[in-house]
Order: sequence, then structure tokens, then C-alpha cells
Amino acid sequence: MAQTPVLDTYRAVETPEGVELGIRVAGPVPRAMAWLVDLLIRFVIYFVSAIALGFLGAAGGGLFLLLFFLGEWFYPVLFEVLRRGATPGKEAFGLVVLHDDGTPVGWSASIVRNLLLFADFMPFMYGFGLLCMLFSGSFKRFGDVAAGTVVAYRERETKRRKLPEVEPIAPNVPLSLEEQMALISYAERFDSWTPARAAELSDLVRSLSGAEGEEGSKRLLGMAAWLLGKR
Repeated sequence: MAQTPVLDTYRAVETPEGVELGIRVAGPVPRAMAWLVDLLIRFVIYFVSAIALGFLGAAGGGLFLLLFFLGEWFYPVLFEVLRRGATPGKEAFGLVVLHDDGTPVGWSASIVRNLLLFADFMPFMYGFGLLCMLFSGSFKRFGDVAAGTVVAYRERETKRRKLPEVEPIAPNVPLSLEEQMALISYAERFDSWTPARAAELSDLVRSLSGAEGEEGSKRLLGMAAWLLGKR
């Protein structure tokens, strides 16, 4: 059976609690750009450290090698676990490392995915890792496959619009979830309409508001406030 072509990078995942989340996986290009930023940061650290430790002679050389080892192997691990799944490079491009179920990456998974960077680097400049990503529906390199992780775009936090200040009114009839969401959406978008347009829309549900025109709009706003917990 032919594989269904992937139309976008959106993936639906289910958390251990049974909640379905949507994530947008990141492709090779933004991941490569993030990697270059992290490489530049490490290069600057190594360059400055080499100058400072050069005054210590052989002891400084040993300390530099230790710093280089820690930087190459544990730089991404520390940032991914302690900084919400993102190194500075990933943060710059809005990327984050997650478990396959959408939960924040932990120590073991981060260590595995980064220790296997040497395998992804083969045979030259992450050739195997790029090939693995191109054949993966979620753009996973070998380290991601082994660790059960995925690199995705960090979802931006959306701010709920401030609702007009009105007296809360309890709806006079039971409302379905869709009706409640429509009522709240009306209140959130109220300030973007003219009073005439808002009244025109409220007149469509005058049986709910029990009024027409601006009074109907005001009553719908009060019901939305009540649904959002204002009493």
C-alpha cells in the first residue's frame, strides 16, 4: 500500500493523560540553522577559554580539553533539560525538543539523542542524520529515533482579549459547548466591530438575549462574562 503523502508538518499526539495535542515538527533547514548558532556560541567560548587557559601551560591545555569534551557532549543536554527543551540556537528559531508524546524532554532522552550525534555525523557533516530525517515523517535523525524525541516549533502563547466590562448574566437556557464558545468568541471580537454590526449579530439570537439592538449586545456580553466565571 502506498504511503499517504505528508501535506504539512502538523502532528497530533496523545499525552499519557489521554489529552490530544498538536505539534508542528521542524524540518532540516531550521534545525541546521539552529545548530550553526549553537556551533558559533561554542566556538566563541572555546576561543576565549583557549586564550585565558593558555597562560597556565600544560595544565591549561588539560583544562581546555576537559572544557571541549563537556561542551561538545553536554552543552545541548543541559540546555534542553534545564531550559525547556531548547539550546540558544533552537530558542532563536522557536524550536523545542519534546518526547514523542509531546511532553518536555528529560535527562535520559536528551543524553541518548545527543550521545548519538556521532552516528548522525557519519560519513561527513551529518550526512546520515540528514538522510534519516528525509525518510522520516517527523524529520527525526537517528538520535531522535533512539531516544523517542522530536524537534518541533514552540507554540506561541496567545493572550485572551480583554472583554468589555459588563454585568454578568446567567443564560436563561442550557447552552451546548459550541454555543458557549460562539458566545465567548462574540465577546472577544466585540471591540473590533461597529455598534451597528455587533447589534446586527446579536439580533440573530434575540431568542437567547431576549432583547434587540445595543441592549441585546449588552446582554450577550453579560452571558459571556458569566460563562468565563464572573459572578
